[in-house]
Amino acid sequence: MKFKSLIILLRPHQYVKNLFVFAPLIFSFNFTLHNLENSFLAFILFSMVASSIYILNDYMDIEEDKKHPTKKFRPLANESISQKLALYIFIVLALNALSIAFFLNTHLFLVLIIYFILNIAYSVKLKHLPIVDIFIISIGFVLRLFAGSSVLDVTLSMWIIIMTFLLALFLSLAKRRDDVLLSLKGQETRKNIDGYNLEFINTTMTLMAGVIIVSYILYTVSDNVTNRLNSNFLYLTSFFVILGIFRYMQITFVEENSGSPTKIVLKDKFLQVTIILWLISFIGIVKYL
Repeated sequence: MKFKSLIILLRPHQYVKNLFVFAPLIFSFNFTLHNLENSFLAFILFSMVASSIYILNDYMDIEEDKKHPTKKFRPLANESISQKLALYIFIVLALNALSIAFFLNTHLFLVLIIYFILNIAYSVKLKHLPIVDIFIISIGFVLRLFAGSSVLDVTLSMWIIIMTFLLALFLSLAKRRDDVLLSLKGQETRKNIDGYNLEFINTTMTLMAGVIIVSYILYTVSDNVTNRLNSNFLYLTSFFVILGIFRYMQITFVEENSGSPTKIVLKDKFLQVTIILWLISFIGIVKYL
């Protein structure tokens, strides 16, 4: 077994998604050392559970992945890691993460166990059901928020939950669009792709983009947020949200490269700069305006 194959199996690049665990801390502006440590612990445990699910998903999709133009290089599909070893790593990761969470924080444990069970159902059956599959993925992002808030004395805003769910739907649709394009080229992809076509995905992505932008603007001007953060200028950060959404749509519709949202965020400098500027502007406005 090659160490590189093991790293690929765990998919650490996907941990970018788990940064949503830190969202409750960021939006609460309660940056104590204790809260930072708890949030980081939640991030680590969530990442362990997520990696176990990635392994299970790859195990369930071995034959399907062998026919995919890029997924055929995954460790289980190309047999660089045995199925027996993969299952062993899956069990070790899941048991350790859930056990630690159980003894440290009951609420975090409940979030992780819900995520774990939901994604087992996704790997076994739900990912084959069009529309249901992207909703399950989006719920996973919301659970990341609850994982972050469970280790803090923070109540999640309904706006954060709504926007996270909508953004995850938007990204999931973009990923399915890439699968549709592959199927149109005659390449075999996931079984549920027949439940999608370009017209449906293009329309729903455009709808989601509009709803996300409106939801964010409503969040920034809501009385609850402006009073809690003591600022009436948060709406200015909408500029970067709109910019980011437009850039992602450009990547999806013009460049036709939306197969992996995580890799796009890690590689696209435009998006990276936009996200950083949004974060700086948000914190700066709350602190100084």
